[in-house]
Amino acid sequence: MTTETSAEGAEASVTLASPRPRPVRRAPTDLPFRFVDSGFADALATQRSEPDWLRAERIAAFEAFERLPIEPNQLYTTYLDLRNAELADALPYVRTESAPNAIASTELPEGVAGLIDLREDGVAGLVLEPAAVAAGVVLETFGQALERDPDGFRAEIEGGAGLPADEKLAALARGFWTQGVRLQVPDGVRLERPIVIRWAVGAPGRALIARTLIRIGDGADASLLEELVPSGPIASGASQSLLAGTLEVTLGRGAKLAVASLQELPQTTVAFQHRRAVIGEGASLHWALAQLGSRLVRSRVDNHLEGDRSTVEQVEIVFGGEDQLFDLTSYTHHAGRDTTGNLLSKGALLDRARSFMKGMIVIDRSAVGTDSFLGEFGMNLSKATRSVAIPSLEIDQPDCRRAAHSSSVGPVDESQLFYLESRGIPPDQARKFIVLGFLEPVVARVPVTDARDRLRERLEEKWDAGIGAGADAAA
Repeated sequence: MTTETSAEGAEASVTLASPRPRPVRRAPTDLPFRFVDSGFADALATQRSEPDWLRAERIAAFEAFERLPIEPNQLYTTYLDLRNAELADALPYVRTESAPNAIASTELPEGVAGLIDLREDGVAGLVLEPAAVAAGVVLETFGQALERDPDGFRAEIEGGAGLPADEKLAALARGFWTQGVRLQVPDGVRLERPIVIRWAVGAPGRALIARTLIRIGDGADASLLEELVPSGPIASGASQSLLAGTLEVTLGRGAKLAVASLQELPQTTVAFQHRRAVIGEGASLHWALAQLGSRLVRSRVDNHLEGDRSTVEQVEIVFGGEDQLFDLTSYTHHAGRDTTGNLLSKGALLDRARSFMKGMIVIDRSAVGTDSFLGEFGMNLSKATRSVAIPSLEIDQPDCRRAAHSSSVGPVDESQLFYLESRGIPPDQARKFIVLGFLEPVVARVPVTDARDRLRERLEEKWDAGIGAGADAAA
């Protein structure tokens, strides 16, 4: 309230509007949610009637969460920025279904050996082909595993054995998961068709914390398709949602696994992802990861080549637009002899999107004969985008076949454009061919034909939408 003197000398009071309160500033490394505390860990165990060992596991994970940094590698802390995430009021799911509901689908899509379809806190479908069941393959939720095989399940998750021990978000998944998937393929079993794990999420204001355990036995062979998709239409201006998930893989001696992951979450969703693999003697793992959706993605992949002659191949693509942010980190740890790693990350960015591609090859003293390569390549399709590539090496064994990295960031190659245009292809069409061809290495590795075709369609749609938005802005 203030007072002023009018022209007539009379004193009049004038009420001034209160200034709008400024939003609380957040540091780039501040987590955007508030629901994690010891009380929530205890409530999860109580409301879900979990055994005492699991309650203790959750409390221990919370204590680790409290003390651990969100980014343990000092090379990468500069490029951590979670300020696009607004999850202060996000509510986590506490009770989630363990088995399919009454209206769940029991039919397998064509060309698939098994399907588990998880929608928010429910199980919309869980089915495995009879031949796989007869061979001893297990596909189940964590709730089913806890009831059917409590000792085996405990051995797999107690102590956070399948997760990095040095990062806050890994401790989040260890202590606060409410839904999980367990896939086990016994020794010697070869699945001709892939298993599909579908997570449908994105309900405004909700948070789902999930884990996936994959165990492939000695000499077994399998493929997996992970789909991260919206659970329904999202209204304009809806509040953000959170998906914090893991994929924890163990490969036995001589095992083979191919994993394709398609991330098409709504742009109101924040995704924190951890993928960690322990690769046994003579085993091979192939990753094909596509990041298209979400408002903010923070992804970490840890490959541990523990067995002699083990192999990992990883290809990851990003196609971002608007103000999306992709923070991707890959670690390849060579411990066994004569191991091979080949990692490739590619990002194409439109509008104001940003990507940080960070990678580290670690070669232990025991890793004689290592052959490892890391490549990170960004393509900026507008002046407002930003792409950062940081490949790194940490070598403690000089007797290597190869230890190399490569990176580049820039616009579309003008010589490629010239070549296509000289063949009569219009400039916009030529740019489209170059960009989609740049991302094709992951598309070609998707094991399900329908999913592969859908990914190509989504890439084309995103290209068309981004070019249209650019034309509108220019006009």
